[in-house]
Amino acid sequence: MNGPEAGRGWVLGIDPGTRKCGFALIAAARTAPLDSGIVPTAELPERIRELARSRQIRVVALGGGTHTAAVASLVAPLGLAVRIVDESETTLLARQRYFEAYPPRGWRRLVPQGMLLPPRPIDDFAALLIAERFLDGEAEALADEARAAGT
Repeated sequence: MNGPEAGRGWVLGIDPGTRKCGFALIAAARTAPLDSGIVPTAELPERIRELARSRQIRVVALGGGTHTAAVASLVAPLGLAVRIVDESETTLLARQRYFEAYPPRGWRRLVPQGMLLPPRPIDDFAALLIAERFLDGEAEALADEARAAGT
């Protein structure tokens, strides 16, 4: 196998919500997700099972917001490692990432981006940012260990 399966596995980012959750499965920060979407919260465990059947998910990076505990209780029975990740400002950053992926067209190009709202929910983009934050935190920890070992 190539890619993350051969090494450490995939990171599944989840943006928890009461009615819906965004998810994004990635191998490395700032790469296109293998899979992403938005599902009703009650359907999240089944969606994770589907993803885990075809990919080795090494960790679930769960956004540490208001509904974290409820969503964590849905994920826990699946037997995957769960790490809580700070999700502050992910909604604003997800909006920016959405417009990078889908630039405004027509008259919307003339409106300052900060005033535009995406035409659909962006929980999947928030989940992508949560997964990337987890990976960035891991990379920082490794760099800190390397620096400490070198001194």
